[in-house]
Amino acid sequence: MTLTGPVLVVGTGLLGTSLGLACRRAGIEVLLSDTSSKHLRTASGLGAGRPVTGGESPQLVVVAVPPDHLGATLLAQLETTQAFVTDVGSVKSGPLREVASSATPDQLRRYVGGHPMAGSERSGPLAASASLFDGRPWAVTPHPTTDEAATALVLELARLCGAVPVVLSPEEHDRAVARTSHLPQLVSALVAGRLAGAPPEHLVLSGQGVRDVTRIAGSDPAMWQQIIGANAEAVLDVLSEVRSELDAMIAAVRSPEREALGALLAQGVAGTRAIPGKHGGPARPTATVYVAVPDHPGELARLFADAGDSGVNIEDVRIDHDPGRPMGQVELVVDEQRADELRSALESGGWQAHR
Repeated sequence: MTLTGPVLVVGTGLLGTSLGLACRRAGIEVLLSDTSSKHLRTASGLGAGRPVTGGESPQLVVVAVPPDHLGATLLAQLETTQAFVTDVGSVKSGPLREVASSATPDQLRRYVGGHPMAGSERSGPLAASASLFDGRPWAVTPHPTTDEAATALVLELARLCGAVPVVLSPEEHDRAVARTSHLPQLVSALVAGRLAGAPPEHLVLSGQGVRDVTRIAGSDPAMWQQIIGANAEAVLDVLSEVRSELDAMIAAVRSPEREALGALLAQGVAGTRAIPGKHGGPARPTATVYVAVPDHPGELARLFADAGDSGVNIEDVRIDHDPGRPMGQVELVVDEQRADELRSALESGGWQAHR
């Protein structure tokens, strides 16, 4: 089945507005609906679509509302339209159970869950972007009675938005996101919580490591309460695993012997290597070249131009700002076998670089 539109997006927050922008980029007509007239006006003004008037017949409805309202909104759309219906919620089993408990067989077959693995610590339509889904996984979670046409339509939606669709059962999806999304959010919040109220002389030593670990802790707590609550069973399973590992780590730190701690740290290294690499391929060994960069206009552009002239591809970039000087340390992540080549080239160009 071909997605020709119109697509009705219910909810114009970050994901809903981004989805509207992505569909418009692909030439699909988009209708917008939201209980917040402010969000609706903003999303429309950004070009994500036009407000629905009630007389249209959408081909596909995408529900992008907070988790606590997801099941009821899905049911309402299945009852009031003949369209196929999907959603972008972070949890799939709970909403499916709620829909299945009240929907007719015909309504239920028109529903297929979805979850784009994209987002931001920011929220609302002003944080939206048409490129939010580009290259990101998009879980599509058909249930046993889902119409094949519904699944095909949502798979096409994901591709049109630039995402990479992945088909999972609702239950497998929830176990996966508990491990890869919900657990990191909770652990990040715990680490960031240790900084609240810390002495200023401690915080001045904050480096890129603590920023990396705590970035997602700045996300909306109310939203995450709903997400975690909706996936509590799967999250509790992985939290129990972490509690056991944390007890083992406390014992290892307390012990004068270092082998146990080393084994736990090595397990962490193995975990980072298990994360898929660029473009979903296997992770490749990388190394970091550190470059001191003055905090002046044009310096980053000059650095990237010199790095490009070296012929070494930059895999990732991070910036750590010097708290005492108008300088920054740029971390250029490259293929491990070409790190020295890049360092030498940059040093020849007058940069202060080291591995």
